[in-house]
Amino acid sequence: MILVLLDTNAYLRLAKRVRPAVGVVFGQKDYVLTIHKLVEDEVHRNARLKSLYPWFDGDEFAQERLAKQVRLSDEEKASVNAAQSVLHGWVLADPGPYMVGGRSPPGPTDCWLLALAQVKSAIVVTDDLGMHALAHEFNLQIWHGYELLDKLRSARVVDASKIREIFEALETNGDLPRSWQEAKHAVFAKIFGGKPK
Repeated sequence: MILVLLDTNAYLRLAKRVRPAVGVVFGQKDYVLTIHKLVEDEVHRNARLKSLYPWFDGDEFAQERLAKQVRLSDEEKASVNAAQSVLHGWVLADPGPYMVGGRSPPGPTDCWLLALAQVKSAIVVTDDLGMHALAHEFNLQIWHGYELLDKLRSARVVDASKIREIFEALETNGDLPRSWQEAKHAVFAKIFGGKPK
């Protein structure tokens, strides 16, 4: 089984629309969607996220997250903390490449999630381009949210109408990342048609 770790934004974009959102096993490689408690902590610390996603603390979602969270042994925690220190130190030594296009460089929480993926041989799902850049430098596996959606489609967890619904909801909420916009008529060409001329 291969853990697929959702970062905060990936979870918030998909959790209401792909049910259940965590604990789902899919694909020939037996991927399993999961999160870590830091996602919960990040939402609870951020008043804007709490107001935008009032469903987050609903019983159904809270219990699902609690039941399916990644749990670490003391030894794994120590390994993750050590790896996070290396990753964050790397970013701090030269933050410029991660700030292209007005982005923020990966912070301690981002680096911790990537470190967790390194220790657990997991895949991180995020649309944060700075995290993608850092993951590639350390040969860590990372997917955009739309790539996860495409794999869920291949595994028949979601269908074309569900994908349309997800894209429409993200567009309506002003939360459709550029990478998703580009994938709409490429990765999902059979659903949305090819690139508009």
